[in-house]
Amino acid sequence: MTPRPTPPRIPRERGDDHNPSIVARRLALCEGAAGGALPYLAGQSVEPAAARGNIENLIGFAQVPVGIAGPMSVDTSSGERTVYVPMATTEGAMVASYSRGMRLLGEGGGAWARVTREGLSQHPMLEYADVPGALAAADVARTSLAAWREVVQGITSHGELISADPEILGRRLVLRLIFTTGDAIGINMAAHAADLISQDLAERTRARARYVHGQDVEKRANARALVEGRGRSVVAQVVVPRKALQDVARVTPEDMVAVARAYAPGYAQLGTQNWTVQAANGLSAILVACGQDVAYVTESATGLLDLDLTDDGDLFASVTLPSLLVGTVGGGSGQGTAHECLSILGCVGDGQANTFAEILGAAVLAGDLSLMAAFCAHEFVEAHERLGRNRPGRDRDGSPSA
Repeated sequence: MTPRPTPPRIPRERGDDHNPSIVARRLALCEGAAGGALPYLAGQSVEPAAARGNIENLIGFAQVPVGIAGPMSVDTSSGERTVYVPMATTEGAMVASYSRGMRLLGEGGGAWARVTREGLSQHPMLEYADVPGALAAADVARTSLAAWREVVQGITSHGELISADPEILGRRLVLRLIFTTGDAIGINMAAHAADLISQDLAERTRARARYVHGQDVEKRANARALVEGRGRSVVAQVVVPRKALQDVARVTPEDMVAVARAYAPGYAQLGTQNWTVQAANGLSAILVACGQDVAYVTESATGLLDLDLTDDGDLFASVTLPSLLVGTVGGGSGQGTAHECLSILGCVGDGQANTFAEILGAAVLAGDLSLMAAFCAHEFVEAHERLGRNRPGRDRDGSPSA
């Protein structure tokens, strides 16, 4: 087996890691990964007209610093790749932590990640005079899938209706519609289709009222997101060798497993739908960098982290994210720096959404490994004190002023 070439490390400079020269070297590294110049990340202004359709009453563009974590090796459905992951954040220490986690992935031969399920759900609700009326409407819904698929085909060539399942809530019927959406998140298409479908059912069954967003799971943590998934469901895994974990993170596999098990009762008591260490942190930073609708982090961060010992005493780690809502076309994905950040990942345009989601899954796994190790080694607070403070009396690199 031919060994993988060692990817270039991210350039760093002790003392002043934010001077123009070292920033330019990192940008050049990203331009190599993207296969071309990255003028907007380099400071070129975005023309106001480019934001038409994305925002109203435009006054300018927010500037959030973008760093890169990595290199990260991951086996995706489109093949093995090594990427530098752009992250837009003002939380010091986070990019460094994700880079450390990605080093752990590399020590384990890289992460393996796959999309296991696709389907964007919408849940219109119809109200009837009584329960028998709702049950009768459910029978009509069960025989209408073929006709409703034609309705969807009439409004889009990028998605289709997979299923339409009625659920009874007293005298109300919730219609669980699931769509494929191509490489876009597809919310607008799905909402349009749900409106047309629920209107058709309401007219044919004499509903008293119709609510397109009747059982609205949109942009809120919910049990459906964890159990049934929404958008793209992703799983990522790695086996980190014991020695690598000790050398890089100063903890043992037993330490990591013990802390994960200690946290579980607390998660259960909270009733949380997020059993990762902190998936929302890295996800939100990557979503902002790549022009995604960051509000979907409320659903996308739903997930499960699994840590265990292998028979050889190494650390098995996996993360499951059942409700990733991301896209590589539409929305803000074509805007200035967002397009460039997707280019760095090699995830621009059609046919790239699954790979993008798989990279996100691997990145969340890396972040969770590093953060859990920091908790185990009692280094979390110290790292934030050293790297994560931009306050008076400190130089721009975070070190105390002379």
